Amino acid sequence: MVRPKDSGSGGPLHLLTPERNLVLIGYRATGKSAVGSLLAQELARPFVDLDQVLEEEMGCSITDLVAEKGWPEFRRREKEVVARFGRAGGQVLATGGGAVLEPENVEILRQKGVVVWLRADPATIQERLSRDQREVSQRPSLTGRSTLEEVAEVLQSRQPLYAAAAHIVIDSDRHSLEQVVEQVLAAVQSK
Repeated sequence: MVRPKDSGSGGPLHLLTPERNLVLIGYRATGKSAVGSLLAQELARPFVDLDQVLEEEMGCSITDLVAEKGWPEFRRREKEVVARFGRAGGQVLATGGGAVLEPENVEILRQKGVVVWLRADPATIQERLSRDQREVSQRPSLTGRSTLEEVAEVLQSRQPLYAAAAHIVIDSDRHSLEQVVEQVLAAVQSK
């Protein structure tokens, strides 16, 4: 589903130009990293997974940072990384699932990017997470419950934020990575 918005500068905001980023948002296990990597190859652009950048710069996992310094410190560092990469152009960016919690992040990502929400239903996300224990172990709990138990609750609270941030919404349920890539490319290159 494409939600075009007029930019006021002669063209819809959902069209990808060389100087704009292609930004993938969405909950964990919706395919942002895998789809982003393939999109970057197709578009001959650098791919940046913002959570991976954070972990490399901190020298520890996000789980360890949150355990040691708390969520506010993680969100502060996430905001710095979003600002740095979001203001540069011509990249494919995969954000952390909670990047949309900070309105300034959304503003930065939308200013210089086409924002695509990769959406999946809770059952699909739970099934994907149950197959990827590495993903589960490297991400701290958001609610104090198990990762699989918290999916529906957190997803429901974030859906309005994802919807408000997105120029384009693509359902990643029941589609292969290649099909999702094709849908994203068709949406950002349509006239």
